[in-house]
Amino acid sequence: MSNMDAAMYRIANSYEHWLQRRYVKGKLAMDPAYAATAALIKHRPMPLLDIGCGIGLLGQYLHARGIVTRYLGVDSDPRKIEAGNRALRQAGLDGVLQLRQTDGTSQQPIRGHVALLDVLHYLPRDGQHALLDNAIAHLAPGGLLVIRNVLRERSWRYAYTRVSEFFLSASGWMRVGAQHYPSADELRRQLETAGLTVTIRSLHGKTLFDSYLLVAARPK
Repeated sequence: MSNMDAAMYRIANSYEHWLQRRYVKGKLAMDPAYAATAALIKHRPMPLLDIGCGIGLLGQYLHARGIVTRYLGVDSDPRKIEAGNRALRQAGLDGVLQLRQTDGTSQQPIRGHVALLDVLHYLPRDGQHALLDNAIAHLAPGGLLVIRNVLRERSWRYAYTRVSEFFLSASGWMRVGAQHYPSADELRRQLETAGLTVTIRSLHGKTLFDSYLLVAARPK
């Protein structure tokens, strides 16, 4: 077993419920968003604000890769924050990484990179605009806003993702179902108006889901 494989195994086992451990192992094995985020910020060392952090998996992954030493994850769901904090204590990282229950539009005492992974479509259009404005406000000069999201388009992946989101909401894991699927142009317009340079590419990875990576860079 490689050092990185061992680190991923330790991350999964820091979560106390077997369903969470199974979920984490699947995400680390199949989801390309974590490695993509790591590749983007590894040569730009600065703090990371993770909005909609869930159980804090991105923070644990980036710490295991030696990429971030200051991480703040925020999420409005107390269940996920509690589960994430228990995992941080189990891993001995509760003094290194921080998770906080709060709204994604609240101001935080951190400036650097910002991550928004699978968050926007759970908000209505106006809520998405407000969240993006807040994310932009937390970018440091040279910082990256890393967004992974479903984008509205005509494709079988998009249709499959919408059906999957319905069942995800029905399961109770997501307190709120999908509200509005933004288009690429919709997001690009707001980010470029704020003076950011935007790139967009597909991030389907090994999954069947509609998934895109948007990277918005603030000039230095």
